[in-house]
Amino acid sequence: MTAKNAFYAQSGGVTAVINASACGVIETARQHPDKIANVYAGRNGIIGALTEDLIDTGAESAEDIAALKHTPSGGFGSCRFKLKSLEENKREYERLIEIFKAHNIGYFFYNGGGDSADTCYKVSQLSEKMGFPVQAIHVPKTVDNDLPITDNCPGFGSVAKYIAVSTLEASYDVRSMAATSTKIFVIEVMGRHAGWIAAAGGLVEDNGIPVVILFPEVEFNQEKFLAQVDAKVKEFGYCSIVVSEGCHWPDGKFLAEQGTRDAFGHAQLGGAAPVVANMIKDALGHKFHWAVADYLQRAARHLASASDVEQAYALGKVAVEKALEGKNSIMPTVVRESSNPYKWSIGEAPLSEVANVEKMMPMEFITDDGFGITAACKEYLYPLIKGEAYPPYTENGMPDYVTMKGVAVPKKLDSFKL
Repeated sequence: MTAKNAFYAQSGGVTAVINASACGVIETARQHPDKIANVYAGRNGIIGALTEDLIDTGAESAEDIAALKHTPSGGFGSCRFKLKSLEENKREYERLIEIFKAHNIGYFFYNGGGDSADTCYKVSQLSEKMGFPVQAIHVPKTVDNDLPITDNCPGFGSVAKYIAVSTLEASYDVRSMAATSTKIFVIEVMGRHAGWIAAAGGLVEDNGIPVVILFPEVEFNQEKFLAQVDAKVKEFGYCSIVVSEGCHWPDGKFLAEQGTRDAFGHAQLGGAAPVVANMIKDALGHKFHWAVADYLQRAARHLASASDVEQAYALGKVAVEKALEGKNSIMPTVVRESSNPYKWSIGEAPLSEVANVEKMMPMEFITDDGFGITAACKEYLYPLIKGEAYPPYTENGMPDYVTMKGVAVPKKLDSFKL
């Protein structure tokens, strides 16, 4: 059988370890030249496929591909571009199949969250109908940790570590100044519908830090919140607050809603921290500082979790291996076998059960008052932030990250308007 080519693309918000998955895909594919001739990457994600802007990863050296494992963000570029349903926009899906046919692509590895799982599933269905079967494997990635079935998602462990450590360090700062200055520190973290990242900030409680967490899963009650903060300040002299960007009022409106929407149609968020901080100032009179972690939390490769890097690479590697076994329309998953000691293995889930399904924080992970995390949540979180996987540093003291050459594959088809 003649070897076919593979297509790899990165989707949605990038992470500190998504390139480790890319490394796993490419290095594993290179070990099977009899079955996978070339790996082409989409420049800026799925847009690269639609516009036939493909990158020849074969032009990258083995050393540079290996360096992806310790380089943050999307080495080949990502995008927020959601393909609509087959009925609404069949031309885009048909265009993908045309590109795959033209470039003899028989394997599709899509590295992303819930929306990309949906796209991957639809491509696997349509390719069969169009007479050009493509093995579509979804490689999980999302800092929100909200994909179903898998125990956790690559990208989350490193964000959790960054938020836990940053909250701890900032809290030590506030504690040292609280007698005469700042008494409140508020950090806003990502998480539109699921409070996994906010939960990670709650780990500082084990270091004696008074912390209040605002989850998307718990409707915001201003009176109860202010009472909780007031009690913490009276007891400890200061308080740290971790607020998820998805924290919302009982009517569903986000505290951070700006009135604009992103490319996926989601409400554009950002600004819950100052809302909460000013609320405390007006009601309780405490001096405050606030921060929005924003891109810092998902780009912080210098503080990545070792287990996160290992899992990100393993899932990329296994995605290729499962494709070579003949698997299609699946997502490799992380299966937790035990938390202490932490043991995990790789499983798989059908994309029909993954696409468009969000995994929220289970209520048994949230304390009864709605402002903290339980022992069960800590048992879940700690293994995911364990271990350090520092990148190499240059003699100038900066991380030694890699930039892909990005050599384009010659085009074969007419241009396509998005």
